Amino acid sequence: MEKFVVSARKYRPTGFEQVVGQEHITTTLQNAIDQDHLAQALLFCGPRGVGKTTCARIVARKINGFDEESSANALNIYELDAASNNSVEDIRNLIDQVRYPPQQGKFKVYIIDEVHMLSNQAFNAFLKTLEEPPPYAIFILATTEKHKVIPTILSRCQIYDFNRIQIEDIVCHLHKIAEREGIATEEEALTLIAQKADGALRDALSIFDLIVTFSSDRKVTYRETIENLHVLDYDYYFQIVDLLLEQKLPQVLLLFDDILRQGFDGHNFVVGLNEHLRNVLVCKDAATLALLQVSASVQNRYQQQAKKTPLSFLLTAMNLAGQCDLQYKNCKNQRLHVELALMKMAYIESAVQLAQQNVGEPGESVKKKVTESTENRTESPSHEHINGSSDSPPVSTPRVSTSVGQLQSTIRIPKLGQPRPQSAPNGNGSVSEMEAVTVEEPLVSTTAANEPINLTQLREVWEEFTEERRALGKETEYILLNQTVNLKEDGVTIPLTFMSTIQQDQFDSVRAELLQRLRRRLKNSEIDVETTVDVEERNRRPYTPSEKLNYLSEKYPLLQELTQRLGLDPDY
Repeated sequence: MEKFVVSARKYRPTGFEQVVGQEHITTTLQNAIDQDHLAQALLFCGPRGVGKTTCARIVARKINGFDEESSANALNIYELDAASNNSVEDIRNLIDQVRYPPQQGKFKVYIIDEVHMLSNQAFNAFLKTLEEPPPYAIFILATTEKHKVIPTILSRCQIYDFNRIQIEDIVCHLHKIAEREGIATEEEALTLIAQKADGALRDALSIFDLIVTFSSDRKVTYRETIENLHVLDYDYYFQIVDLLLEQKLPQVLLLFDDILRQGFDGHNFVVGLNEHLRNVLVCKDAATLALLQVSASVQNRYQQQAKKTPLSFLLTAMNLAGQCDLQYKNCKNQRLHVELALMKMAYIESAVQLAQQNVGEPGESVKKKVTESTENRTESPSHEHINGSSDSPPVSTPRVSTSVGQLQSTIRIPKLGQPRPQSAPNGNGSVSEMEAVTVEEPLVSTTAANEPINLTQLREVWEEFTEERRALGKETEYILLNQTVNLKEDGVTIPLTFMSTIQQDQFDSVRAELLQRLRRRLKNSEIDVETTVDVEERNRRPYTPSEKLNYLSEKYPLLQELTQRLGLDPDY
C-alpha cells in the first residue's frame, strides 16, 4: 500500500509562483535574488500556516540554483527549531558551523523557526554573527510573534510581514487540489473549510484531508462538512432571524433548544448569530457586498433576508447579542441568559413602532400626559382642579406647541439592569408617565424685550421645577434646589450657596434645564444662577468635644452651667 502524504506536504510550493496569497512577499524576494540585493538576515513574521518556512526554503534553493530533488540541500540548508534549541550553547554551536564555507553551491542558509523562543542570552550571543556574517552565510528567521523578538535583532534584519490568506484564495487553491486528486466538491463546503481555517492554508489543507477521509465516496459535501466539523448550519440562523421578525417567540425558543440538544454551545451560538446579523447588515448596501465572504448561493439568501429586515432591528439585535456575548461567562444560568436576549430581540419592532407613535403624534396624547403629570406635581388636591373649582388656583400647564419644529420630545427607555425612576401616582392611582415623555418648549427669543422678573413668580416656577425633580426620583437634585431663592441687585441673578464643591458640581448637571425653564416661563433671557461654596462655614464647624460643647453653649447658655455643676469633662 502506498504511503499517504498529507496535502500540506504533498502540495508544498516549490517556487514563488505557487505561493498562495503572498504576492507582495514573493515579488520582493524574487527581485532581490535577480538583482543580487538579498540581505544577510531576513525576518519572516506572520500568522501560522501562511508560507513563512516555505518561502525560506524557496529562497535557499534559488540563491544556490538547486532543484527540489537535489541532495546538496541537506548540506547547504540548515533548519533549526528555536523552541527546543533556545539556549546560549545552541547558538554557539550554530556560530561554529557558520565558520565553514559551503561544500557545494554559493551560500549556506540557516532557517530558524519560532525565533521568538530564544532566550535573551541566546539573542545577545547571536547579535554579532547576525550583523556581520561571512559573505556566504544568510540567516532567515521565522516567527509568529514579532513583538517578542528583541529590538536589537529586529534592527539587523530585513522584515517581511506575511498576511492572512483570504478566503477566496484558499477556496481557489482547494479547488485545484481537488481536481488533481479527482475529488468532487461543493463550493459551500470549501468556503466553510476556508472560514474554519482562519487565514491559515496549512489548516485548510488539514481540514480538507479530514473531510475527504470522512467521506466514503471521495466527495466533499456541505452537509458532511458541517457534521464533521460540528459547525452550526446557516439555515438555523436564517430561521432564527425570520422568526424574530415575525415575533414568534415560542418557535424561537424551541429552535434554540434544538440547537442545544445537538451539542452546540450557547456562547458559540450567540457569536454566530451576531456574525449572521452583521452579514445581513452588509447586504443592505450593494457597495458593501464585497465584505461578505460566502458562496454565491448563500449570498443570495443573505440579500433576500436583508430586503425584509429593517435597519433598526439589525442594529438593536447586534447590540443585544454583543452584550449577551460579553456577559455570558459571568452568568450562572447561561441558557436563560441567551433566551432573555432572544426575547428582547423578538419585540424590537414593537418597541420601535411604539416609539415612533409617541414621537410622530405630539398632539393631544402628549398634551394629556403633560397635563396629568403637572396635576400630580401640584401640592393642592387634584380633584378640585379637575372639577374646576374657583376657590383654588388653576393648574399651571406648560404651553405645548403642536408644531413639530418647535416640539422636542425625548423618549426615555430605562437601560437594562437599572431600576425605573419613581414617579408620583395620579388621581386614579396609576403611575404618571412623565418619565416616559419629556416635552421641552423652545427658549424665549433673545430678540424680544425681556420682562421684569417678579420674585413671587420666580419662586413658584422654582418650586414647581424642584417638585418635578422629586417626582422623577431625583432626590439629590431635590435637596439641592429645595431652598428659598432671592434676586441680587441687578434683578436677574439668583445667588445660591452650597456647602461643598461636590454639591456645586451636582447642581451644574441640572443648571441648563433649570435656566431654560426659568427664562421661558418668566420671559427673560438674562436670568442666571450664581453659585458659591461657603468654605468659611465648613471650616468653622466644631470637631473636638470641647469645640462642640462651646458651640452648643453659645446657643444654650444653661448647658455651660450644667456642665460646671456636674463637674463634667468634655474631653474625657
